[in-house]
Amino acid sequence: MGRGVRSGAHTCCTYLFNNLLTQKKPEVMISAFANSMKVPELRSRILFTLAMIVIVRLGVHLPLPGVDVAALSEYMKQAAQDGDSPLGALGAILTIFSGGGLQQCGIFALGIMPYISASIMTQLMGAVLPSWQKMLREEGGRQKMTKYTRILAIIIAVVQGYFLTQTLRNPSSIGLDVGDLVMTPGIVFTLTTIFIIVTGTMFLMWIGDQITERGVGNGISLIISVNIIHALPGAFSVAWKTCVMKGTEINPLGSLGMVALILFMVLVVALVVTITQAQRRIPVQYAKRVVGHGKMMQGGTQYLPLKLNYSGVMPVIFATAIMALPQMMAQAIFDQDSWVIGMVNNWLSPNDIWYYIISAAMIYFFSYFWVATMFQPQQISEDLKRSGGYIPGVRPGPPTAAFLDQTMSRLTFSGSLFLTLIYFLPSLLSVFGNLPMLVTQFFGGTSLLILVGVLLDMMRQVEATLLQRNYDGFMKKGKIRGKYSHLQGTGQAAEGKGLVIIWVIIAIFVLAGAIIMAG
Repeated sequence: MGRGVRSGAHTCCTYLFNNLLTQKKPEVMISAFANSMKVPELRSRILFTLAMIVIVRLGVHLPLPGVDVAALSEYMKQAAQDGDSPLGALGAILTIFSGGGLQQCGIFALGIMPYISASIMTQLMGAVLPSWQKMLREEGGRQKMTKYTRILAIIIAVVQGYFLTQTLRNPSSIGLDVGDLVMTPGIVFTLTTIFIIVTGTMFLMWIGDQITERGVGNGISLIISVNIIHALPGAFSVAWKTCVMKGTEINPLGSLGMVALILFMVLVVALVVTITQAQRRIPVQYAKRVVGHGKMMQGGTQYLPLKLNYSGVMPVIFATAIMALPQMMAQAIFDQDSWVIGMVNNWLSPNDIWYYIISAAMIYFFSYFWVATMFQPQQISEDLKRSGGYIPGVRPGPPTAAFLDQTMSRLTFSGSLFLTLIYFLPSLLSVFGNLPMLVTQFFGGTSLLILVGVLLDMMRQVEATLLQRNYDGFMKKGKIRGKYSHLQGTGQAAEGKGLVIIWVIIAIFVLAGAIIMAG
């Protein structure tokens, strides 16, 4: 490989080695979390975020009217654990990302995914269409982009809500052998259900915006992370029954396998964190220059950080969506006994080599496409030239742009290789380890990448606030780098009275639910 790939790998190893050597003692790390409750503003943001998370989880368990939730919930639970069922791998993914909302037929059945789909589409259009690029450079352009994203999210939610309603009315159309799910099917049920589902998605969008402004972390990503974490206890229970239990007795060898599985998961998470944070720092030298009223500015050396995994989780999301699309369309158009469905399932099965070839090609394509549209070496080169900066050994202007483009291309190759391995890991564990997809989803793929990114962003925001108040952060040297730092904490923290009212209302709903379940 080229110099950029070797430098990126060297950066990853150095970052991991330095973190292991400079990591604080456990009691100091715990004190950092304890100090976060001593800062009034940070404490209010944390409590507000927790309240919004509780509201999201309560909404998942509010069922749609007129639907037999028990039958669908049991079938989806079995489908998520069985890779051979019509909704095997797809059912596991839908169960995780909807937080159980689809399985429970709740008012948040679609979750926040329509907004995510709309965001991806508007970002791609903003990167490809010149008119959208011009709009983003203008004042207030991002507000317009947000408005268009929300309108598109509502349209997507209406379409997905209609298809979901039709599936509930006729579950056999996609191979669900659960009988009749709707008690009184008709036009009234269709319109009412679509309205409730779209309203639930819009409410989740509002909660996400409130968390971003008044809470901790990026709200939309946090909602997805909470939904993913929701499936973790169930996945652990399934793994325990699969590996440890042998009938009614405990298998000693299975217990060792369970321990090895947990250690392997810790290793994978550590690797994902390391690669996510890895950078190649390009030195930039600034000469002495005159600024203001004849004031001489001292020159010096700064660094231009280029992330090893610049595209983040986006290529994996694109690949996952595209790989699931042919199966969903084939099941919706053709009969279950059709040869088309059999061919699509065989080609896109983890047991077939074409599944890995097509997935790897799409991840590499979208990684380079994302870098080509979002990373602008020519613009960076012009900005450095205007500010009097240059990269040592590289001439300013077009040679600098060519150097940055070549370096980012080599880093993208290494980052794409990492994304490909993480994407394949759940399927490989499911095939060779004989583990259900509900379990293997936490060892890689979109779930793990989103969780790591969101938790790092939350820790970064908390650490920044602690350092401002003269408290120690989470790391002994350096700071945690986040992706959404420019979006978080832009609003005023929630007041004490408002938080008390929110938590009292939540307590009333929880108490009422406990009484209903007990009765």
